[in-house]
Amino acid sequence: MPKLQATLISRLIDLGVEHVPYPDRHDGFCGLRYGGREFAHFHDFNELDLRLTKKLIRSEGLAHPPDSKVHPKRGINSHWIELRFSRQDDLDEIVRLV
Repeated sequence: MPKLQATLISRLIDLGVEHVPYPDRHDGFCGLRYGGREFAHFHDFNELDLRLTKKLIRSEGLAHPPDSKVHPKRGINSHWIELRFSRQDDLDEIVRLV
């Protein structure tokens, strides 16, 4: 597991999040649960699909990536938002949103 993904998972575990690995997957895909319910999953080693309220997505100015490979037809009214990360600052923002 790449360092940034491992760091993000560790920080979320500190908040009480449960990491749900899928042993048969080697592409970075794994789930995140809180209170027994999945609220996020990694598509790969540097992209998190996070469930938020539509109101929060709008107020934060978050937008679905136009070049999404996993959910290219996701609507603007979806509760799910793909968040890509490539540096420590990106992780700080994701932890803040969670």
